Amino acid sequence: MNKDDLISKVASSVGVSKSEASKSVDAVFSSITNSLKGGTEVRLVGFGTFLITNRAATTGRNPRTGESIQIPAKKVPKFRAGKSLKETVN
Repeated sequence: MNKDDLISKVASSVGVSKSEASKSVDAVFSSITNSLKGGTEVRLVGFGTFLITNRAATTGRNPRTGESIQIPAKKVPKFRAGKSLKETVN
């Protein structure tokens, strides 16, 4: 399922136009993104948790030349599925 499919499903299940559903879906994604950007995790009870983790700097190797390169530390978004979602999938 892609974003357009999601918008179509939201529009049909709620009974609104696709443009209204698109605004709603975009607002949800924007809110999650802005919360993560600000360092706050997003907990959706029964669905899961979006959070930011820190990935440490590491030394990698260029496969073409064999040269060692330094990979910098960075923040990475993660998602942990909630109990209800895990049970539904299994």
